[in-house]
Amino acid sequence: MQETEKLVVGVDAGGQTTKCGVVDARGTILAQTVIRTDNHPTAEPFIKDLADALKLIIAEAKAEGRIRGIGVGAPNGNYYTGTIENAPNLAWGRERVEFSKMLSKAMGGIPVSLTNDANAAAVGEMTYGAAKGMKNFIMITLGTGVGSGIVIDGKVLYGHDGFAGELGHVNIIRNNGRLCGCGRAGCLEAYCSAIGIARTAREWLAASDEPSRLRDIENITSKDIFEAAQEGDELSLKLFDYTGTLLGRAFADFIAFSAPEAIVLFGGLARARKFLEEPIRKAMDDSVLNLWKGKVKLVFSSLKESDAAILGASALAWEL
Repeated sequence: MQETEKLVVGVDAGGQTTKCGVVDARGTILAQTVIRTDNHPTAEPFIKDLADALKLIIAEAKAEGRIRGIGVGAPNGNYYTGTIENAPNLAWGRERVEFSKMLSKAMGGIPVSLTNDANAAAVGEMTYGAAKGMKNFIMITLGTGVGSGIVIDGKVLYGHDGFAGELGHVNIIRNNGRLCGCGRAGCLEAYCSAIGIARTAREWLAASDEPSRLRDIENITSKDIFEAAQEGDELSLKLFDYTGTLLGRAFADFIAFSAPEAIVLFGGLARARKFLEEPIRKAMDDSVLNLWKGKVKLVFSSLKESDAAILGASALAWEL
């Protein structure tokens, strides 16, 4: 790397943690760090802590004065306006936050570009990962929530207002669906996110006396369910089968919308591939129109969880 080479910063702001990295033109992450997102009740202290963290990794990469721009992927990040608004998985997400302007000011005027976190992950996969060479695919992020990035003809779909692609908030359970963080009932996110599968576990345990090692855990998480499934816990295996089935049915509907080459899965819950892949494929094949049966690939991210989102967000900054 030449000392005069321009660099960018990628930021992946998730519901629980925010991952940041300094990236060169070849997609090498030169320095990175993680800070908490969920311990900031308002946006201002979060942006201050984020700016402090970015300055540290910029110094670590010896990149002072060489940062061309900062790209940020965040829940409900609006590519057009640079704002975050109505993001239920952020503690301060109900506010309308002028995120790009505030972070740019905190970083001494370095320009900032913002998009939805799943859109950023989609760009990362398209540029560096499992979707490299694809021009039509749907990125599904399975984490605290369920996010999506839709790529058509090689371009991320933003819609007229910048918020296109909220597939986590399609209605998957139409009658008596559970309340979602967005305020609606029956959303895919309420069932198929890391939080959603844990909610299903608690409901099933309360409604039956089926034996399960999960009964010994006070605050069940998706990680607990994964570990129990690895040990052959029958209830945990059923939980993944149910979650995968709901995802597969939803994917069949998504396919009818944009006829993608592939659906790419990414995020913490996607690490449970060995338990999710078969029920997703079966439900997707059983539900999709014959026109697309067997044509759409189901792909799991080939990038490290932190890298795809950081690299995708950083790609925005090269456009500044």
